[in-house]
Amino acid sequence: MPLQLASTEITSRTAAIIQEMKGLEGPLLPILHGIQEEFGHVPQDALPVIAEALNISRAEVHGVVTFYHDYRSHPAGRHVLKVCQAEACQSMGSDTVAAKLKQLLGIGFHETTLDGAVTLEPVYCLGLCACAPAAMLDGQVIGRLDDEKLDEIVAEVRS
Repeated sequence: MPLQLASTEITSRTAAIIQEMKGLEGPLLPILHGIQEEFGHVPQDALPVIAEALNISRAEVHGVVTFYHDYRSHPAGRHVLKVCQAEACQSMGSDTVAAKLKQLLGIGFHETTLDGAVTLEPVYCLGLCACAPAAMLDGQVIGRLDDEKLDEIVAEVRS
């Protein structure tokens, strides 16, 4: 996929996704998921198309996109690494884990490495509290993070 799609291509592909899903009960979230799956993020050019098709304001669509942490306004890296920042993980050292990952990767939360290898994101509970601190790499949860596991994760996303 090219780095930047033309607005007309975004509009036409968004319209096709909307057409497929607008008959669903509460179609906004499924449409946004479909668009993010298609583009790797929810492009700004898609928002007015969604708003018009669902007869809601652009502000409402924007509000939903920015409220939910899983929607992105920019494409993610090839790998997405989410580090739990909820209370159970914090009590077991997730702040230290996050700091080490930020240092090893050279990025902060909500950032992608310059080579496009990995995007680092905070997440607030992975349901792995008994194995804290925890993270999720490309949808796979990893518990009991320690220095050795962090080094393995970084090596995997860099390869």
